[in-house]
Amino acid sequence: MIEYGLIGEKLGHSFSKMIHEKLADYTYDLCPLAKDELDGFMQKKEFKAINVTIPYKKAVLPYLDEIDESAKKIGAVNTVVNQNGKLKGYNTDFTGFLYSVKSHGVDFQGKDILLLGNGGAAQAVKAVIHHLGAERTIIADMKASDENGEHVIAFSDIPDYYDVDIIINATPCGMYPNVDDCLLDLRNFTACQAVFDVIYNPLKTRLLKQAEEMGMTAVNGLEMLVAQAKYAVEHFLSTTIDDSRIGEIQRELTEDLSNIVLIGMPSCGKTFVGTELQNYVDKTLVDIDALIVERSGMEIREIFEQFGEPYFRKLESEVIADVAKKNRQIIATGGGAIKNPENILRLKQNGVVVFIDRELNKLLSTHDRPLSSSKEAVAELYKQRYPLYLSYGDVRVENNYDEDTSSQEDIDQLMGDILEGYREIIGNQWT
Repeated sequence: MIEYGLIGEKLGHSFSKMIHEKLADYTYDLCPLAKDELDGFMQKKEFKAINVTIPYKKAVLPYLDEIDESAKKIGAVNTVVNQNGKLKGYNTDFTGFLYSVKSHGVDFQGKDILLLGNGGAAQAVKAVIHHLGAERTIIADMKASDENGEHVIAFSDIPDYYDVDIIINATPCGMYPNVDDCLLDLRNFTACQAVFDVIYNPLKTRLLKQAEEMGMTAVNGLEMLVAQAKYAVEHFLSTTIDDSRIGEIQRELTEDLSNIVLIGMPSCGKTFVGTELQNYVDKTLVDIDALIVERSGMEIREIFEQFGEPYFRKLESEVIADVAKKNRQIIATGGGAIKNPENILRLKQNGVVVFIDRELNKLLSTHDRPLSSSKEAVAELYKQRYPLYLSYGDVRVENNYDEDTSSQEDIDQLMGDILEGYREIIGNQWT
């Protein structure tokens, strides 16, 4: 018996428990169900209220005694309330996506919209598009079809619609763990003003990263997720919650989930900063160079000597690709990680990049660093890389402290500067 919770087939990466328990004073349980377990669960009705996710949003319909009118139009529910043994279904995905569109001031009226996907996630989105008065909706899916009065084009036909105003991704393309996947190159969409992605893991899909870089409004699925949960809680408890809680919780979650990525010259203090930061935020330190050594079984100097820099950079990119998919980390990169733009793109999907800037005369040359084994080599690297650090860093923080002699006050100041910049980026760009 549960009181409140979520049912679905796979719930390992769900944020719903976190969100609901911020919104209401109850325990919210994640209840993964195999397909052959759904009937027994719904027949027993041993819950007060539940949310429903993939693949059961339509499968639960036969068990309901009543369905809200908007949910009927959509043909799916994500919220079920047990009213003295009678089950009533709602669809708060509709109100959740509607809130997200309105909160970003995107006008759908009279616009041409390209909707990627026609599965469960797309149904509420289509209802919102219609509700907001779009001129034309082009639905693209794996293959073209004409069903239920809808004309659906194949993905291969998208080039015929490069003039759309708004793009919405309602497919799982780009979702964890396949974060490198992307259906479109937005450079072709010269009239596009805004891109929405229902995905929230990673926080920024490749599609959204490109939209952001091109100056388009770019909105991930986390706000919709929090908003639909807020509206679900209102049904659960027959209450009203102020919409301001949506933005507050989205901000809290984004700050909690986002990585802090440290870049900078060798010996600028990335590992020291990362180690100290663990005392200020609930995030785990991951050192990219240390992982390369662990995975290869060789010291970095040995890798360079035996296989050369290109091989090392390949290992580095592989490690970064794995690490960048995860959340709640402080990631200390090697000094040369910025040489590959792919590394930065991946690190920014879930993270804010902090450039640890240290004066050249304070940078050390050591025999165990293959590319900075002399003062002259360090100076040359500094000249080459400094513009890249400035370009890629979302935040720049000076670290000219001596690790051995810096006071606690110095450390507090440095950590404070980093976290102030990090939180400002979260507030300005991610929410």
